[in-house]
Amino acid sequence: MPLESDEDLRLDKWLWVARFFKTRGLAQEAIKGGKVEINGERPKPARQVRIGDTLRVRRGQFETVVRVVALSRQRGPASVAAALYEESAESIEGRRALARELRLTAASAPRFAGRPSKRDRRHIVRFTRKRGD
Repeated sequence: MPLESDEDLRLDKWLWVARFFKTRGLAQEAIKGGKVEINGERPKPARQVRIGDTLRVRRGQFETVVRVVALSRQRGPASVAAALYEESAESIEGRRALARELRLTAASAPRFAGRPSKRDRRHIVRFTRKRGD
């Protein structure tokens, strides 16, 4: 249920409705923890969001910059939630680049098939043992 343009909504509720966070409590924690900025300022959870505001939301290593296009009091499907904001082109490209970098880093990391066997442990001990022990 979209709101009229002259109405406003609490920031924590808007983040929940727009599906940035799974619960309002998680949205409040993120706001209090400095993970959310509104128009370049660090807000409180009760700060009113208005159409045209710019939000910077950090979740994990990813940062999203969006402009509020609509307000809604009711959480709906993801397609409806995505219509509440527009993400900047720089934000989209930055997230893609970071995801690509993380994927490449994970691919180059050594992979182990679980715990070493007794034989493997003996080889590790022999390899790491100092000479003269």
